[in-house]
Amino acid sequence: MIYLKRFLLFLFVLNAISSLSAQVRLPALVGDNMVLQQNAKVNLWGWASANEKISIQLGWNNLPIEISADANGNWKTAVDTPSGSEKQYDITINAANTIVLKNVLIGEVWLCSGQSNMFFPVGREDKTWKTGVKNYEQEVKNASFPSIRLFTVAINASQTPLEDVTGSWRICTPESIQTFSGVAYFFGRDLYQKLKVPIGLISTSWGGTKAEAWTAQSVLEQDVAFLPILHEDAKNEKLYQEKLETYYLNLINERIASAENAAKGQLKKPKKELNKTSYVLYNAMLHPIVNYTIKGAIWYQGESNSGKAYLYRSLFPAMVKSWREEWKQGDFPFYYVQITPHKGQNAEIREAQLMALKTIPNSAMVVTTDVGDANNIHPIDKQTVGYRLSLIARAKTYGENNLVYSGPIFNHMKIKKQKVQLFFDYAESGLKKNGETLKEFEIAGEDQVFYPADAKIDGKTIVVSSSKVKEPVAVRFAWKAIPEPNLFNNENLPASPFRTDDWVINSEKK
Repeated sequence: MIYLKRFLLFLFVLNAISSLSAQVRLPALVGDNMVLQQNAKVNLWGWASANEKISIQLGWNNLPIEISADANGNWKTAVDTPSGSEKQYDITINAANTIVLKNVLIGEVWLCSGQSNMFFPVGREDKTWKTGVKNYEQEVKNASFPSIRLFTVAINASQTPLEDVTGSWRICTPESIQTFSGVAYFFGRDLYQKLKVPIGLISTSWGGTKAEAWTAQSVLEQDVAFLPILHEDAKNEKLYQEKLETYYLNLINERIASAENAAKGQLKKPKKELNKTSYVLYNAMLHPIVNYTIKGAIWYQGESNSGKAYLYRSLFPAMVKSWREEWKQGDFPFYYVQITPHKGQNAEIREAQLMALKTIPNSAMVVTTDVGDANNIHPIDKQTVGYRLSLIARAKTYGENNLVYSGPIFNHMKIKKQKVQLFFDYAESGLKKNGETLKEFEIAGEDQVFYPADAKIDGKTIVVSSSKVKEPVAVRFAWKAIPEPNLFNNENLPASPFRTDDWVINSEKK
């Protein structure tokens, strides 16, 4: 009898363990309050027991979806979504356990990524660089948009690709917007007010990070131009380990000395910034979310790559290409921000970003020369940045007719004796200046010495000249760390800095 009881207890425990292991699990992104991309095949995925049968009931479709996990317990299915609306849906997932996802909306989903200027929150955090956006108190107070949903990927770094992230979908309220990305919020808010459909914003960003941290290891290893990045990472890791070894050796000696009543030293453990290494953010904050169907991405980064701006010309497009390959959604829209003027930056990184317009398909760029702060790497006017990103999306992604979404972009020039005529894209309605005279134009001859130029608007073009340059060959505009240009198109969008020459620049020498 005792043996029978033990056997029955054993079966009970075994069954309990089996039932526990069979629990269907979902990634953090697939949860309550999420927004799914409208009129698309969107992925639902997760984990279960090996070969476990799973039934999914969608709130907008009466027919259940029957699937099975694979031999490793992974499962994924693509489901069709209807047009976006304010209607709330439930999704029920049945297996050994049941999960009911509540308050799901159908609309437009955008990925928002980059470094600190993308991370920069709407609200203020005292005694930090997070000072709040312009008029942050009023913006927070007015941030009641139940159909805008926010997901912030918790910062994390990993040497190997992870399966999941930490975070949850939150309804946009004055409370939830406090810590959410300002640029992402203003972009999403402007889209919502124009499109009148729910907006889902996934913010995955970390301050002080380089583009290589957001790029897959395989991408960096396959291109010989990027191998020096990995080599430098290895040297930095070696240096850190040497410092750590010295620290612990000194700590041992200090403890021994302390035991003999000797004075303690002031030892400081070497600091390791986890987010500074290549591919670690891709592994931890991007790879785990590539199953989530998106409409497109917005990006605000570049400050940390300014020292190697010439390399950024190829690194940035390679990063975008790898993202698109991972998402398997073709060349989805990728819209980005050209970094603002700042004393610690340079013209070369803005040029690399400008050049990316030609190397990244289905892309567009926001110019921010008029909303920067020479002494603050985090300018607080995020409203203008978000608005200009939404202009791009409205025109290029959502087909809003006759909407100019970019400031003037240099196209080509013509030399006419001692003068140079400059031609621009996005200047069909004409050009204008903010002030009495145009600023920040320079002109040079074959000697490559630049002089301030007299610049005048001539219809849709600019004519520049200087009495010091008899035979001009090149023009530069706003080519410095802290330019103060005042050239706009008639839609009040600023012109991008540029140069007409291809002479060797500092970062190219490096």
